[in-house]
Amino acid sequence: MTPHERKELIAKYAAGYDEVIGALDGFPKDKLTAHLIPGKWSAAEIIQHLADSEMTSAIRLRLLLVEDKPAIQGYDQDLFATRLMYNERDIAPALEAFRASRSTTVQLLERMSDADWLREGTHTEVGAYTPEIWLEIYAGHAHGHADQIRRLRETLK
Repeated sequence: MTPHERKELIAKYAAGYDEVIGALDGFPKDKLTAHLIPGKWSAAEIIQHLADSEMTSAIRLRLLLVEDKPAIQGYDQDLFATRLMYNERDIAPALEAFRASRSTTVQLLERMSDADWLREGTHTEVGAYTPEIWLEIYAGHAHGHADQIRRLRETLK
């Protein structure tokens, strides 16, 4: 990955929170927990997932930067959604956790050295894992979920 490509992905990552907030604009509060598309998460579940995923991903990056060859633990996102009662909790704290975690991580991404980008760990589900792989995954993660929220909102029309 070139420095220019990294810079573009970091900018995309930094814009993720605003993308999600934009997708939520005009979404009826009484429909946030509705399963508007059968078999898919509600908007509230997506937001709770983003908070948990963002906090987890922030720790993953930090482990890659601090520890030598860290083990990066995977998790079952559907089990998180069920056991952590995603559809029963207020989304405001989840949005704040998502925003804050992403904001502090952007500060790190913007300051990483070339050597930092070459650090390696092992993800329990996918194997070799580096900060570049991390960035490729998470740069578009929020954008993809913002698109899901928009599709949910479209079903209301």
